Amino acid sequence: MNEKNPMRKIKLEKVVLSCGATGPDLEKARKLLELLTGRKAQITQSGPSTRIPNFNVKPDMPLGTSITLRNQEAIKILNQLLGAIDNRIKKRQIAKNGFSFGIHEYIEIPGVEYKREIGIRGLNVTASFIRAGVRVKRKKIKAGRMPQRQYVKPAEIIEFMKENFKTEIYGK
Repeated sequence: MNEKNPMRKIKLEKVVLSCGATGPDLEKARKLLELLTGRKAQITQSGPSTRIPNFNVKPDMPLGTSITLRNQEAIKILNQLLGAIDNRIKKRQIAKNGFSFGIHEYIEIPGVEYKREIGIRGLNVTASFIRAGVRVKRKKIKAGRMPQRQYVKPAEIIEFMKENFKTEIYGK
């Protein structure tokens, strides 16, 4: 296969930062994400008919907060957040089209200091990758199918992260 084909090139589509919380912790989680990104956080709610009594989840209950970053903002924040985990990702954290990792305490992130009003909180980071041609599947009118070869495989993500972010991949 020709490696110079521009349709085979992968790129970082988006980085999603999220924190799960309820009640007063939800406001702290929102402040944390806004501190890290400088953008407004979105509140995530349970569904209109979702009810999980064991976890005290009621319909339309706020359960967390998230922010989606794209383009240069995504690359910049991903570089910063990888510093919190020593630029190392476990192989099992990588899946088709993306990877995720968690940061236990935000004070581990380089350049971020402890804020008393936030306390000690963690967050989740999810990075998504795409190739050209995904619009065919995502468009609303006359959506088409996308072949499996058009998805980004974990091996390609590993190669991309090693080249562009100097990330070490370890484990099984």
